Amino acid sequence: MAVLLFLVLVAIGLPLLSGGRGGLGLFVSPSAGFLIGWPIAAFATGFIVEKWQGGPLAVVATVASVIGCIAVMYVFGITGLAIALDRSLIEATGLVAAFIPGDVIKAIMAGALTAALARARPASVLSRSGSANDVRV
Repeated sequence: MAVLLFLVLVAIGLPLLSGGRGGLGLFVSPSAGFLIGWPIAAFATGFIVEKWQGGPLAVVATVASVIGCIAVMYVFGITGLAIALDRSLIEATGLVAAFIPGDVIKAIMAGALTAALARARPASVLSRSGSANDVRV
């Protein structure tokens, strides 16, 4: 819901994106697929963390970030980029491929940070907040 609220604020023109960008025009730009995929990627990431209760939280959060924040986001982003620029999916993938290694590093950092947060404040990780003893990091 937070991501949807953020996108509504961007849509009404608040300059919240990089470079002080905002407004409805962004939703028909080459980056529109990434904007549309953003809440879906956030949902997918949270869904995986919530449903996969068996593993250590650092691993679960890292895998969820890779699947949700990279795979899901890039499916939408690359598709939107290909449509907006009238390019093939392979050409559009080539345009964003350089960002993938950095995104993988950020996914690993997100997993580690989530595990550290769960150790410090177990109730803050809502999908795992049964009790402090239930959180496996």
